Amino acid sequence: MSVTFSIIGGAGFRAQYYLRIARSLPDRFRIGGLVVRDLAKGKAMEAAWGVQTYRSLEELLRNEDPDFVVVSVSGQASLDYLYRLASLGLPALTETPPASGLEELEQLHKEVTRHGAWIQVAEQYPYHPVQEARLSLIRSGRLGRITETTVSVSHLYHGASMIRKMLGIGFEEATIRGMRFASSWVGGPTRSGPPAEDKLIPLQRDLAWLDFGDRLGIYDFTKDQHRSWTRSNHLSVRGERGEIFDNRVLIQQDNLVPLQMELRRINKGEQENAEGYYLQGIICGEQWVYNNPFTPARLYDDEIAIATCLDQMASYSAGGPGFYGLEQASQDAYLGLMIDKAIQTGETVRTERMCWAEDR
Repeated sequence: MSVTFSIIGGAGFRAQYYLRIARSLPDRFRIGGLVVRDLAKGKAMEAAWGVQTYRSLEELLRNEDPDFVVVSVSGQASLDYLYRLASLGLPALTETPPASGLEELEQLHKEVTRHGAWIQVAEQYPYHPVQEARLSLIRSGRLGRITETTVSVSHLYHGASMIRKMLGIGFEEATIRGMRFASSWVGGPTRSGPPAEDKLIPLQRDLAWLDFGDRLGIYDFTKDQHRSWTRSNHLSVRGERGEIFDNRVLIQQDNLVPLQMELRRINKGEQENAEGYYLQGIICGEQWVYNNPFTPARLYDDEIAIATCLDQMASYSAGGPGFYGLEQASQDAYLGLMIDKAIQTGETVRTERMCWAEDR
């Protein structure tokens, strides 16, 4: 049985992820209307996607009965909608970050606590298939206790989220040192699309060292790296018995036999296979470390990750456990702010235990 969700900010590029996922997985998800304030944009979305749009949240709720609402707007508008949904008792899935500054994060925590709001945050990066595979290996214990990770995948709070996930960090305090290296590189794709011309542009590579005492996280990111044709993402994890270095897995067993394995994607629809084209999963050696729960839908990795957020939100809105609540999202947004501060100032920054972590 499918779950119904509505979208606020339905004309934005992020909202189209949710629309594509719902179209690809009609047995799981149904769109219960979009809030698009601009009439012309709303009519364009109706024509393109075959969905109903409304000019306000009130109009939508008079006509729709969603299980939860996706808030896909930025800045103060996002906070305003979250407060309104909280007062109505409607579960909300909001985009990252939940607020842009420390003061807003603290205020949001107070308001959510006061209203008892049902809010989760759509941080999809840990649900990318390759990250799920890496986390599966970590949870298996084959690497031993994890002590280090280097994350060069996405910026600030996304990077902080991955660092905490890989290290198993909760709300522990950290000492952060950062630096920026400037040079030039050839301009590549941006959020607006492929490059229009071949030219060198300024490059800023940001690096930060997050020392949690007994565990180390290294943040490494260059602007637009995750879209670049000439720079690669990288993630490594080191434990007492081995490491994951991108797709390579090295383990020394207790019988002194070393293992050298790879994370290998298994796709259907290649060569003579006629089952349709989709990711089946990821294997490491003889074991499946990730199985795609959305087969045979033809989704790419980021859509699989967002669909996982939606699936877990459906469970949460029905009374199930949370998966990435405001306290977790606020901690990652806070770490992102502190990483940026360390890089901008060149000073060593010490994080503090914040209000959302008091009882955790």
